[in-house]
Amino acid sequence: MYLENINDPKDLRQLSLKELRILSKEIRNYIIGIVSKNGGHLAPNLGTLELTIALHYHFNTPFDKLVWDVGHQAYTHKILTGRREAFKTLRKFGGISGFLKRDESIYDVFEAGHAGTSLSAAAGLATARDLKHKDYKVVAVIGDGALISGMALEALNHIGASNTDITIILNDNKMSIGKNPGAISKYLNRLITSNIYKNIRNKIWNFISKTSKQKRALYRKWGRFFERLLKMLFMQASLFEELGFHYFGPVDGHCIKDLLEILKRVNGYSGPILIHVVTEKGHGYKKAVEDPEKYHGIKPAVNNPTKISNSPPETYSSAFGKYMIEFARKDNKIIALTAGMALGTGLKEFREEFPLRFFDTGITEEHTVTFSGALALEGFKPVFAVYSTFLQRGYDQIIHDVALQKLPVVFALDRAGLVGADGPTHHGTFDISYLLPIPNTVIAAPMDAIELKNLLYTAINYSKGPFFLRYPRDKIDKINTAPPKTIQIGKWSILKHGKDGVIIATGSMVKTAKVVINALKERGIELMLINARFIKPVDINMIEETINQFSKIFTIEENVFTGGFGTYLKTYVPSITQIFALPDKFIEQGSRTELLRLVELDKESIVRRILSFF
Repeated sequence: MYLENINDPKDLRQLSLKELRILSKEIRNYIIGIVSKNGGHLAPNLGTLELTIALHYHFNTPFDKLVWDVGHQAYTHKILTGRREAFKTLRKFGGISGFLKRDESIYDVFEAGHAGTSLSAAAGLATARDLKHKDYKVVAVIGDGALISGMALEALNHIGASNTDITIILNDNKMSIGKNPGAISKYLNRLITSNIYKNIRNKIWNFISKTSKQKRALYRKWGRFFERLLKMLFMQASLFEELGFHYFGPVDGHCIKDLLEILKRVNGYSGPILIHVVTEKGHGYKKAVEDPEKYHGIKPAVNNPTKISNSPPETYSSAFGKYMIEFARKDNKIIALTAGMALGTGLKEFREEFPLRFFDTGITEEHTVTFSGALALEGFKPVFAVYSTFLQRGYDQIIHDVALQKLPVVFALDRAGLVGADGPTHHGTFDISYLLPIPNTVIAAPMDAIELKNLLYTAINYSKGPFFLRYPRDKIDKINTAPPKTIQIGKWSILKHGKDGVIIATGSMVKTAKVVINALKERGIELMLINARFIKPVDINMIEETINQFSKIFTIEENVFTGGFGTYLKTYVPSITQIFALPDKFIEQGSRTELLRLVELDKESIVRRILSFF
């Protein structure tokens, strides 16, 4: 066993190539075992395993800075950097994160939970290095799925023109979560399959790299001359070379020997370097290779830790996908869109049944918002299914390209609220606060899957502006098979009557409020329960005719307190007694149950605090 002796990348650098290959198998089995028990991102980490070993073996980390794009491909990185034993607590409450965390390790140079950030971060680190006259290397690892995001392309444009020493590792597996869409993915595939130009060019640079230091500078001038000549003959200069990069590859990302050789070959080059590494998502685990989308992120196998389970019960996401198919069969104006999250948002079956009315734009939230707006302008009914945390990236487009023009785009905000083990980068805890100030908008939150169907139907047929529908990452009791009903915009409902006060709950917190009211009733306190299914606009009639009659008024929401539903409602109901909401801080990882208890949005905490007012 080599793995048990690896406590630091320095230990790794003592191994032979043969031993590194054995180590890679040990790490692969270790990751599969832990992730099968804890849940987590399986396929992307199996794809970067050998690449991670090669990078830590070649570069002098942590002196050299290794920047990862989307930390869900960095499990091997965690294991090699002193967290082998801690990896057993992956994604658990109080354990290590499934993403990069600077307070976990000095090796986690820059935190990442959303895609497309590594190149910008690497540019900043390299520029700071130059300004401080330091000499460490800066290496960014970015997947081809993240490369298409606007931020990454902006960074490529900047880095290519800067002549700064940066090494970019392009991990090309033709996948983000699902298969990568778009022209850049097709272009990368052409780079892999067209060999004449690259083979001749690589032979030239291989020869130069083996010459003495005295001759190398002279030979490089001749090498660049021959490279320009080859480009003219074969018309195959890569896009990256045109942007100002030294381009190398493609290279087999699962061959440690080839990876180390190309990393050694590029030593001494000045300016930005891009190494094109071809990997296989899920490599070494047959099920993950055959279905990398399904095995991108998996649930823990509770009953049988050795068997990976990815067949969860019905959720809000799966219900949403079923309702979309039902509505689209009767309305050919409905179009479903997602930004690289077809499986996660429940749209995989929609994609298969309506391929011409489904658009996966990849990791391009800004583009997808404006794209949806233009579809609405032409009379279609676009529904953009997106995680709450990712919609933050399209905020400017929501305001200027949709709301300002009153375009009827439906935003299905999946994973609104606390999402569990994915932690602070994925919690959808800010959407109410960032959406409420925008004019011309409707914001709604269903209390269950039955109401989800009716609100989605209402949203699709709403024509006065954008409609935001937020729902949690949670299980549901049952799918709504009844015909859909239109709900009056802004209309709330009374679920229980009471004489001692009122709870106004929205979305996921309605379920919690029900058990709170039952617990309070056992103590002799009877509260009315109102389902505030519309966050904006509020039900003015109910406020004036019912709510203002009570002296004890409580609101409950799964959003941050600042700028949230309760503080917004206080404009209409100044006498609110207590606002129950998330605190003004980033919430760690853990199960939803653990986290709701941590932030005192569980039944016991709410009951205790309400009792203090009586």
